[in-house]
Amino acid sequence: MSRSLKTLFLLTDIGFILYWAVTWGSWIPKEYLYQDYTNPLLVAWNLSFLPLDLLISATGLYSLFLLRRSDQRSRMVALISLVLTSCSGLQAIAFWSFRGEFDWGWWVPNLYLMIYPLFYIPRLLRKEQPGSIMLKNT
Repeated sequence: MSRSLKTLFLLTDIGFILYWAVTWGSWIPKEYLYQDYTNPLLVAWNLSFLPLDLLISATGLYSLFLLRRSDQRSRMVALISLVLTSCSGLQAIAFWSFRGEFDWGWWVPNLYLMIYPLFYIPRLLRKEQPGSIMLKNT
C-alpha cells in the first residue's frame, strides 16, 4: 500500500469520526449547515450515512492495522473501504444534484470522497497476491 493511500486513509477515516462527533455534538455553526438542516427528512437523510461512514472508517483503519502486521488481507479490506468511500461521496453528490443545491462547502468534501478512491482501486486490483482472487495485470 502506498504512503499516499495510507495518509488518505488516516485523514478520511479520522475525518469521518470527527465529523460525526461534531455533528452529534451539534458543534457545526448554523451558517455552515446544509440548507433546510432542520427538516426532519434531511436530518434523517444525513443520519442515514452514519453506519456507512463508520464502516468506511472501520475498514480503512483496520486495513492499516492489518498492513502493520503484514497480513495479506489488508489489500482486500482496503479495497472494500475505497469502494464504500466512493459510494458514500457519489450518493451525497447525487442527492444534492437532484435537489439542485450547489454549495461548494458540501460538494468539495463529497467530490473528494467520490473521486480519490478511483485512483487507488485499480492499483489494488492489479497487484497479485499468492492465493488471492485479485485480478492480474494483463
